[in-house]
Amino acid sequence: MHEFSVAGDDLHRRQQTLTALYSDHHSWLHGWLRKKLGCSQRAADLAHDAFIRVLTLAEPHNIKEPRAFLATMAGRLLIDGARRRRIEAAYLEALAISAHDAGMPDPEAIHVALQALERIAEMLAGLPAKSREAFLLSRLDGLTYSEIAIRQNVHASTVKNHIASVLVHCYKTLHGSEALA
Repeated sequence: MHEFSVAGDDLHRRQQTLTALYSDHHSWLHGWLRKKLGCSQRAADLAHDAFIRVLTLAEPHNIKEPRAFLATMAGRLLIDGARRRRIEAAYLEALAISAHDAGMPDPEAIHVALQALERIAEMLAGLPAKSREAFLLSRLDGLTYSEIAIRQNVHASTVKNHIASVLVHCYKTLHGSEALA
């Protein structure tokens, strides 16, 4: 019986922490994002997404500087969004070139491809920056491990490990971790 009350206390403390964090900082974060973006609706969406990520934290009560933390998280969301738009733009450009050569692609195919790209961007969002960058440089820019190693100032074997970890992460995300066992 005691275990349940401890778990309940932890849950209650977590809810209080999240409620206080939201009520104390949501307006500030929305205003900060609105100034950066010039669009209240996009700012509201990103502020919402930032707090959704806070909900996934194991110990939100350990956040010492909430505004700095939220600004960093929102900044990462901005970067992720810009990266997703860049991927979509590259894909649409490739489609335009192929459309010119072979006729207009099916709108459903475009929609399915964009959804796949968004799913890939979501999978990559939670990875360490160096691993994600190495993977994108390899897959999107076609760089070799040696070229990526020079850019990242690491050994080619480190790049190989980064890309391998990304591939394992994506596989586990798609098929579950038990698929590798």
